[in-house]
Amino acid sequence: MFKTLLARLRGELTIKQLVKRGLKLGKDYCIQKRVIIDDSHPWLIEIGDNVRIASHTHILAHDGSTKNHLGYTRIGRVKIGNNCFLGSGVVVLPGVTIGDNSIIGAGSVVTHDIPENVLAMGAPAKPICTLDEYYAKLDKLFESSPKFDESYTLNGNITEAKKKEQKDALESGIGFVK
Repeated sequence: MFKTLLARLRGELTIKQLVKRGLKLGKDYCIQKRVIIDDSHPWLIEIGDNVRIASHTHILAHDGSTKNHLGYTRIGRVKIGNNCFLGSGVVVLPGVTIGDNSIIGAGSVVTHDIPENVLAMGAPAKPICTLDEYYAKLDKLFESSPKFDESYTLNGNITEAKKKEQKDALESGIGFVK
């Protein structure tokens, strides 16, 4: 109820309201705070199963930049496949399909279809490598990086001592937290 009230105050629709308007949403999704899903054409948007969408992402099924010139707004379907991840600040434009098992890097602008099983990034977003190549690099990095269990997170009630330990361990690079 609080989320609905907060969304109303902001002039936004909740996911539940977007689904009522026609948004097709798969199972086991995670849509973080401050994600904007086009509330004027949600029936043109389909989000698959096991999709993760990071904060400040925009998914648009319409583009009003054509209105002054043509007298019409450009619209298009948006399909995000199963098992996809969209990083923080991604913008997905109308008429785009993101294939199954793909990752879109933070800050990318998706202007054209992205095939399945790739890591894509940039503005405009382009495939950088296959997911197999990306995961091989990630596995190698994981082996040599510091790792932290859940006690090093807010949910795990991280202590000041563990915050310092984590900060020191990450002085010269990145690590991984459970």
